Amino acid sequence: MNSDQNNRKAVVLLSGGLDSATVLAIATEMNFDIYAISFDYGQRNKHELNAARKLAKYVLEHLILKVDLRPIGGSALTADISVPVNRQESKIGKGVPVTYVPARNTIFLSLALAWAETLDAKDIFIGVNAVDCSGYPDCRPEFIDAFENLANIATRTGVEDADRIYIRTPLLRMSKREIILKGLELGVDYSITSTCYSPFDNGNACGKCDACTLRLKGFSEAGIPDPVVYGEHV
Repeated sequence: MNSDQNNRKAVVLLSGGLDSATVLAIATEMNFDIYAISFDYGQRNKHELNAARKLAKYVLEHLILKVDLRPIGGSALTADISVPVNRQESKIGKGVPVTYVPARNTIFLSLALAWAETLDAKDIFIGVNAVDCSGYPDCRPEFIDAFENLANIATRTGVEDADRIYIRTPLLRMSKREIILKGLELGVDYSITSTCYSPFDNGNACGKCDACTLRLKGFSEAGIPDPVVYGEHV
């Protein structure tokens, strides 16, 4: 993607999963100059960082920050805690699951905001979703509104510049089905995304965790086979 001085810059949080891949495509379609940021935070799924690298192939810059959250613990994604599997869809999103990483989106958005300031970018995109989701408190509209207000009073950009800082959440009220169909419309290659909370060593998805369940539900409702590989030996 070529930089154009008339385009606005945007920082896109890119995990390498289905949602962030779709957000990247949406921001690109909106003609932003894209700067992607990913985090190596001690997560079980290291394969998602490889997916992020592939997805960020055409952005202006891709920053991968190492922010080790394992010493904090408290999550099945960063500590020696079992990832829940085979939960019923009706149970997912009810309460805060053990896969919630304490304050993760607050930390990630804060670092993305710091980078946005140095880039003179006023727009930060994040793929949070409040419909087909795991029930994380830092994916709710209230959190996004609060963080956007914070960004505009806690930064030099927010205080001195005429333009506001915006936290863009294009997927916030979309179902997984709608997200997938939008991504396919924009040409997203979902085969290189990695969503699973606890993938096998070869990168294949487990097919049993909440993330896999929601993803498979979305593809099923869209009437499209999920292109990623499930199962250890498949």
